[in-house]
Amino acid sequence: MKRKKIDSFFLILIISLVLLGFFIFSSAALGQLTKTGAGFLMVVSKQFIILLTGLILMLVVAQIPYKHWRQYSIFLFILAVILSLLVLIPRLGFEAGGARRWLNLGLLSFQPAEFLKFTMVIYLAAWLATQKERVKKISTGLIPVLILMTILGLILVTIQKDTGTFLVAATTASIMFFIGGGKIRHLLILTLIGAVALSVMAYRRPYIQERLITFINPNYDTKGASYQINQSLIAIGSGQISGRGFGQSVQKFSFLPESIGDSIFAITSEEFGFVGSSSLIILWLIFALWGYKLALKIKDPFGRFMIIGFISLIIVQTFINIGAMLGLIPLTGIPLPFVSHGGTALLFSLLEAGIILNISKHRA
Repeated sequence: MKRKKIDSFFLILIISLVLLGFFIFSSAALGQLTKTGAGFLMVVSKQFIILLTGLILMLVVAQIPYKHWRQYSIFLFILAVILSLLVLIPRLGFEAGGARRWLNLGLLSFQPAEFLKFTMVIYLAAWLATQKERVKKISTGLIPVLILMTILGLILVTIQKDTGTFLVAATTASIMFFIGGGKIRHLLILTLIGAVALSVMAYRRPYIQERLITFINPNYDTKGASYQINQSLIAIGSGQISGRGFGQSVQKFSFLPESIGDSIFAITSEEFGFVGSSSLIILWLIFALWGYKLALKIKDPFGRFMIIGFISLIIVQTFINIGAMLGLIPLTGIPLPFVSHGGTALLFSLLEAGIILNISKHRA
């Protein structure tokens, strides 16, 4: 069968999300002037350079045959595990906000968890493509996935104290496992084991306890643990139907923490109101539905599972972020893909989009 061109509608979706994200980020970045003293142009210019680099990377990767990723899947995953452990080395790994999640590369910093999620999807897609009916068995289905999630949990939750990223990775892996033929009862077992493990971690980690308490009762410690969720809800509520207007957010100035990070959806709601924030959510839903529809058109199991994995990875993170800002789930501290500040996350999201575009050439 003759290969088709890349899916132009999906490419338009990605570019639309990226441009809209930069537009939103530019407004939210104004709040940094009163928080860190960082120049507005410096913050926005850095984001623009990362965005432009990511778009170029996406278009380059879109030309690389996706099947090449399969032969290197296990080696890439092992490399990601090693890089994730390097955060423990003094000076090379550095701490911010009480967590060690970054590697110091001189002028740049690198978050290995993003690489770990990326390689997890490739490895799991390659594995599922060979399992077929064996994925339904405990020994050849449930146990290997449980081992994978244990590795992710030890690295992300125990070492890097990044529960949010673990939830994104574990949910994505669960979706891939289920669509790959995993039984529902095996999925329930994984969920139960994960819930027990996170409960034990919550018991031992006060910051997890605080997030659960503030989720149940947002009025608890409004000047401390509940401060961010309360300021987020104030921002969202004050946007009303049509919002205050571009650049007119009040909460981003000295009130809402992480206004260019995980709180950026709250700023979006304040400035563009229910209409603007709902439009952004609808765009994300179209992205998800079109991506999954595209996966159904791919006959090769490896390519199909890669699309399912990458779409799930991005969309799960998106709705965990938005859900946390709306108070529907506990705060996680993960960024909004294509919108929030975070160079590593943006680059890998665009890299994943590039691979999807290449796979789209092989649709039926």
